Amino acid sequence: MTAKGKTPVRVPSSGIAEGRTWTGSLYVNGCKLSISLDGAHAPQAASNFIALAKVGFFNNVPCHRLTTAGIYVLQCGDPTGSGSGGPGYSFGPNNENVPTGAGDSVTYKAGTLAMANSGGTATQGSQFFIVYADSQLAPSYSVFGSVTSGIESVVAIAAQGTANGTGDGAPRVATDLGQIVLK
Repeated sequence: MTAKGKTPVRVPSSGIAEGRTWTGSLYVNGCKLSISLDGAHAPQAASNFIALAKVGFFNNVPCHRLTTAGIYVLQCGDPTGSGSGGPGYSFGPNNENVPTGAGDSVTYKAGTLAMANSGGTATQGSQFFIVYADSQLAPSYSVFGSVTSGIESVVAIAAQGTANGTGDGAPRVATDLGQIVLK
């Protein structure tokens, strides 16, 4: 399912990111997060995020998943709010610009913006996650940017826990994306 019919019909060109750093803001529940996107090291993932943001795809889209035990992420970008929706296309590889390290897991630092995926080699779409505390994850999530200020807003959402009371589920506090402005 797509958001408001504003989705590009195919995977955006990796050239949109122009091999440079993009800066801007991302709003979560009305709170501003300053962000930086890495078009040089994650050109496909950054281009996808930029293209979707420019057409308003993420506006009023829910953040449907919060993890508060073991890994610490707020996952957003599914227009259906179910965890299975996206833009109507997928792309890969799923490991563009991953953190370095040895073993089956690496540290994704607090503030990391990374693409969610459903496994396989090319299963990224519109879903992404915000890491709000250092987390050990498999090196299979493309890092396309970072939160440079305002992460405390996500930490405050996480402090309220999940709706189901477990460490993995919908946030207890309804959480939506707002406007994304990039330059």
